[in-house]
Amino acid sequence: MASKDSFGAKSSLDVDGKSYEIFRLDAVTGEGLDVASLPFSLKVLLENLLRTEDGADITAEDIKAIAGWDADADPSKEIQFTPARVIMQDFTGVPCVVDLATMREAMAELGGDPSKINPLAPAEMVIDHSVIADVFGTPEAFERNVEIEYERNRERYQFLRWGQGAFDDFKVVPPGTGIVHQVNIEHLARTVFTREVDGVLQAYPDTCVGTDSHTTMVNGIGVVGWGVGGIEAEAAMLGQPVSMLIPRVVGFKLNGDLPEGSTATDLVLTITEMLRKHGVVGKFVEFYGPGVSALPLANRATIGNMSPEFGSTIAVFPIDEQTIEYLKLTGRSAEQLALVETYAKEQGLWHDPSAEPRYSEQLELDVSTVVPSLAGPKRPQDRVEVSEAGPKFREALADYTDDADKTVDLEIDGQQVTIGHGAVTIAAITSCTNTSNPSVMIAAALLAKNAVEKGLARKPWVKTTLAPGSKVVSDYYDKAGLTPYLDKLGFNLVGYGCTTCIGNSGPLIPEVSAAVNEGDLAVTSVLSGNRNFEGRINPDVKMNYLASPPLVVAYALAGSMDLDLFGDSLGKDTEGNDVFLKDIWPSPAEVERVIGEAISSEMFGDSYEDVFAGDEAWRSLPTPEGKTFAWDHESTYVRKPPYFDGMPEEPEPVADIEGARVLLKLGDSVTTDHISPAGAIKKDSPAGRYLAEHGVEQRDFNSYGSRRGNHEVMIRGTFANIRLRNQIAPGTEGGFTRDFTAGEGDDAPVTSIYEASESYAAAGIPLVVLCGKEYGSGSSRDWAAKGTSLLGVKAVIAESYERIHRSNLIGMGVIPLQFPEGQSAESLGLTGEETFSISGITELNEGRTPRTVKVTAGEVEFDAVVRIDTPGEANYYRNGGIMQYVLRNLRRG
Repeated sequence: MASKDSFGAKSSLDVDGKSYEIFRLDAVTGEGLDVASLPFSLKVLLENLLRTEDGADITAEDIKAIAGWDADADPSKEIQFTPARVIMQDFTGVPCVVDLATMREAMAELGGDPSKINPLAPAEMVIDHSVIADVFGTPEAFERNVEIEYERNRERYQFLRWGQGAFDDFKVVPPGTGIVHQVNIEHLARTVFTREVDGVLQAYPDTCVGTDSHTTMVNGIGVVGWGVGGIEAEAAMLGQPVSMLIPRVVGFKLNGDLPEGSTATDLVLTITEMLRKHGVVGKFVEFYGPGVSALPLANRATIGNMSPEFGSTIAVFPIDEQTIEYLKLTGRSAEQLALVETYAKEQGLWHDPSAEPRYSEQLELDVSTVVPSLAGPKRPQDRVEVSEAGPKFREALADYTDDADKTVDLEIDGQQVTIGHGAVTIAAITSCTNTSNPSVMIAAALLAKNAVEKGLARKPWVKTTLAPGSKVVSDYYDKAGLTPYLDKLGFNLVGYGCTTCIGNSGPLIPEVSAAVNEGDLAVTSVLSGNRNFEGRINPDVKMNYLASPPLVVAYALAGSMDLDLFGDSLGKDTEGNDVFLKDIWPSPAEVERVIGEAISSEMFGDSYEDVFAGDEAWRSLPTPEGKTFAWDHESTYVRKPPYFDGMPEEPEPVADIEGARVLLKLGDSVTTDHISPAGAIKKDSPAGRYLAEHGVEQRDFNSYGSRRGNHEVMIRGTFANIRLRNQIAPGTEGGFTRDFTAGEGDDAPVTSIYEASESYAAAGIPLVVLCGKEYGSGSSRDWAAKGTSLLGVKAVIAESYERIHRSNLIGMGVIPLQFPEGQSAESLGLTGEETFSISGITELNEGRTPRTVKVTAGEVEFDAVVRIDTPGEANYYRNGGIMQYVLRNLRRG
């Protein structure tokens, strides 16, 4: 903990007779230092450094660098940020706990104390990613899906129950409670954190890192936090600060109010398009101005949630009256409310709508100009105005088929129907982005009510699901009497968790799936989520659209994207008259009236009263005991990974890469969804064959996400996305490559990426991956980096990277390199058939990070930029990865 106080910032704050130790920002003064005009987010980072200053990792010079921040300069100053806490969901959290359990054993093998491997920062996990919408459209859907979830995940849940007992300061929110980000803003987040340090009660800004990129949702309530790879999260849990460069901060000024007919989702899709176009990757985005004060907190959280979609590190809102009102609504104590308000005002963290902080770049939006919008068919930033959705769909369809008018006849429940391209086969109210927002959730339910009263029904080929972000949503639906109308349209509750948005949509209606595959139809999903990348939602669905919850209901009624939602009839009423969307769209006044009558703070108190205890199913799970985990060698869910096998006490020198071959050559916008195993496990895939060989029936394969604790499954699913196009295996889609150990050029056989990697490993041949722009965008998936490393890839060469994945590659001992500015694999004439050598990496052994390294690929030579961006990352790479670095440090300490 901090041992220095160079600025005399340590002070006390009295709140209603209770004293807290604080570190005053206004104590930082001096020539060229201007704390008052700093952006909110940098004030939070400044406090973090003041409180953790130790004269070594965090110095007075670091503090001055933030206080004297040059808004126009490119980031160059590295600082060490110590988050107040770590938040995890189960897909990314299980491997974290697996790694911690493995580190305990590795520590013992190195002669150290295993109990040193323990969260030093509070860590909280919400199990929300494992429920799949197998059962839908019936009153039993929720109970049945939870039963199936427990059947599939018993081993994982027992392991997490062990972790809850074995590790200090590690809490688990059991299944069936809600979505991690919604639970975070409704219950876990403090806005101002308190902790006893050396017998003194400190108060400081709540900050966090999370193992899900949408951790940024908490930015909506004034908490600076962002998504990191599971690898970095483990290090933060173990007390390692997050190494970062002081970022550029983009000020986004909001004016005006949302117009009638537009929703928070339309606003966020507009902001996403603007910021992605502007370019904010690696930057902080901060909202300010008079429009912020008029923006309800739920809308702020919706915007914060989408930060990864526009590429920023955070998208934060400062603290103000709306923050306090929300904390009060969600059941926080009077003592906490008083602390947040007093602390924020004392430290200059309270929002002044008239203030103009200094920003690196500025954008502005008049919120009153926002129109109803969708995003699709494959990227969140591809906004489409609903009024143009039909023609835009037709335009996009040309990329998917040459026969635009193809249809298939089928029978569903005794009814003869015809579907064609654009048929909406999934309509899902899902994902924390929108299910945390009462205005859009109530609007969806009121639209359903109005539709039912007119006699409308969903089209029979649409799979309709409702997965709220917390039980509170069900409570206010019930209190408002709206649940029966959603049920009537097939939007029965399927679970409290991330379902369709992360690929847990479950199968399509069987007859629809058969028709889609028979006709090779480009059918669509419409979901109230934040991700719509190719292959993510459902393997049968080629085109995916993000929409507000009320529009999801509307498209379930319409049944197709290939229409004018505003101008075409949605169906006939009981008297045979056409019903249009305007006839059933609820007014803002009606939405606000229902919110006022149906939502109370008691709902939140009741829902979260015993949030860590769980239900009977959770409490009755047999739980292993002991400080180290008793691995079951027959388990196909949780296995001890090989990261520390044979690890010496001191790192071996890094080496140049010689005689490497290309495992994949990829284009632009390859996301972590393309790289990391996700969704269903196919029977004939390497992972499916592995499970079958271990006695697992296909019906019990579960998803890749649920098996993230088993590296054997995950390696076999890395780069296996059905939409991945590897250019050295032309004509294929999915996880295929050519194996150059078995032939050169066209004689090299096409095989699975996993099997090829095995051949290369047996021959002692290192591997490289070539790719284009925005490599690794998408979710903060640690397995995208872990899988890459375990396949034997030593270097990735891209035109540009998304922030988290680049960092995660280094964390797994893979060096990220960048083509020279303006160059690419194509412009350099690389085919992927060359043998690669990379020299100059050894400079790292001398304590320096080379700016470039020489790459020789056949007859081609070029200088690749080394994307090890901070000294901390260089230390991780020298040690073979972040976990090895942390383990060695804790062993020495």
